[in-house]
Amino acid sequence: MNKKLVGLIGILILSVALSACSNYKFKADTEYVIDDFTVTNHKGEEVTLESLKGKPWLAMFIFTNCTTICQPMTFNMTEIQTKLEERGVEDYNIVGFSVDPATDSPEVLSNYLSHFTVPDESKWSLVTGYDQKWIEQFAVNSFKSIVKMPTEGDQVVHGSSFYLVDENGIAVKNYSGTEDVPYDTIAIDIETLIEERLGKK
Repeated sequence: MNKKLVGLIGILILSVALSACSNYKFKADTEYVIDDFTVTNHKGEEVTLESLKGKPWLAMFIFTNCTTICQPMTFNMTEIQTKLEERGVEDYNIVGFSVDPATDSPEVLSNYLSHFTVPDESKWSLVTGYDQKWIEQFAVNSFKSIVKMPTEGDQVVHGSSFYLVDENGIAVKNYSGTEDVPYDTIAIDIETLIEERLGKK
């Protein structure tokens, strides 16, 4: 009797959990309109805000000479992509804005990314092709995030968040990109956003 009761409780809990998952609704936390941009990615290709529209994308700010958070952030982004692949999610992009564009040429960015195990590089664009003033203003205007080249040294001050931008170019959520990264939550948010707003199944 006890085993049957435990089994029944287990089934009920599982049913509730599955129901909760299927009823998950995407809820935006932010509404940051991304400024228009034209940049060059690590493959030498032009990337624009317009070219990214139609699919959600994840954004981050990094630079190749970073001695602290950038490599962990990039690794964490590859982990998110692994989660997306496991869920069969394909309609998205990943954009990493260099905060040190004078150093980070497309070739330098390509070499940087080659040190990571990237599940699907076709989704990635590490971008440059602008000046320092532009990226500092762009980060504040579009993502409410600080980017600042120090007066001494080469370690650019920048945020460590990952940003989810929807198919219309609106940043709708942000997450920790360094510690306690919610890999599954980010993957589910992207999948749900696609299903709810783009009609994908």
